[in-house]
Amino acid sequence: MDFELTEEHRMVRKLARDFAEREVQPRIAELDAAAKFDRAVLDRMAELGLLGIPIPERYGGSGCDYISLGLVCEELERVDTFLRVILSVHTGLVSLGLLQWGTEEQRQRYLVPLARGERIGAFGLTEPDAGTDVAALSAQARRDGESYILNGEKTWISLADVADTFLVFATLDRTLGHRGITAFIVERDMPGFASTSIHGKLGVRAGNTGSFTLTDCRVPATNRLGGEGEGFKIAMSCLDNGRYTVAAGATGLIQACLEASVRYANQRHTFGLPIGRHQLVQRMIAHMVLKVETSRLLYLRAGWLKNRGERNTRETALAKWAATEAAFTAAADAVQIHGAYGYSSEYPVERYLRNAKGAVIYEGTREIMEVMQGEYALGYRVDRPLSCPLPPWPYPEDEP
Repeated sequence: MDFELTEEHRMVRKLARDFAEREVQPRIAELDAAAKFDRAVLDRMAELGLLGIPIPERYGGSGCDYISLGLVCEELERVDTFLRVILSVHTGLVSLGLLQWGTEEQRQRYLVPLARGERIGAFGLTEPDAGTDVAALSAQARRDGESYILNGEKTWISLADVADTFLVFATLDRTLGHRGITAFIVERDMPGFASTSIHGKLGVRAGNTGSFTLTDCRVPATNRLGGEGEGFKIAMSCLDNGRYTVAAGATGLIQACLEASVRYANQRHTFGLPIGRHQLVQRMIAHMVLKVETSRLLYLRAGWLKNRGERNTRETALAKWAATEAAFTAAADAVQIHGAYGYSSEYPVERYLRNAKGAVIYEGTREIMEVMQGEYALGYRVDRPLSCPLPPWPYPEDEP
């Protein structure tokens, strides 16, 4: 296995880092304090080609590999989690979902403008009473001629108030459990669609999170993604992509905690010495080094499997579990190293701690990730090849 990044990898990583450091970092404390989402950030990411990083060029993307997607997510979250969330949702959950499951007509109509950043995507799975238990979702779909009528509510939806295109999951028959779930492409301007923002979040305050409702929303049958009853399978495969971006982003958050802690430990003096000279401070920093290196290796392995076109549900879930748990611990230790200053917004580590908590909950709670790994080890869970896998990289159609 070759651990060396290619020149393209290094260029993509530098592009993401330069953007985040120059254009967002100077303003992030203000945006976070005001709980303000800046739409201009989305537009700039589109201009730089970041929103379509892993999408083939023929569909409006940059044609980069899945390792590049991970590196970009790491660099974005190193500055703030809301930047990575944009890529996780718009690109990981929605665009890659359309690339994997969409018809050619759907890809041309929806994926191309998403990859170019002309339209923004959001993922409508979670409901007020259905999060981890996806099969319990209550949003209803009813066939009516050449359309489906959708009714229901989705909540904790990132980009809910700014997205144009929504990948929505509803059930045709609740008695069938997960086998009744079907996926639909819903557009904001369809009658019966309405969204609102959620305020008062603990973290990721610079990001937009909200809810949306569907009230007799008529969706053309041509907007059904996959077949009837395939929605659960589609949702789980989309989550494989989303969890990969979360794992990579959490690695960037650990890196940010490490850099902030090293900087402060060399500046702050107690008992006549920099606090970095005290062994218990060194211990916390050493654990951050361990966590960032292991988390990076785990997500890069998952990305390598994606490049090969191999199923990676187990590896991606492991990377997500390890990296997000490690990020929360690293952020707590970073606050501890900063002492009273870490408890204030004067330093960024309190924001890191608030942001880190979300990732151990969304896109699969830490408890679900833990159970999955136990079931894999015991042989209770076995991954089989998907009927419609993500295309391996390089994309043949994009080669000269």
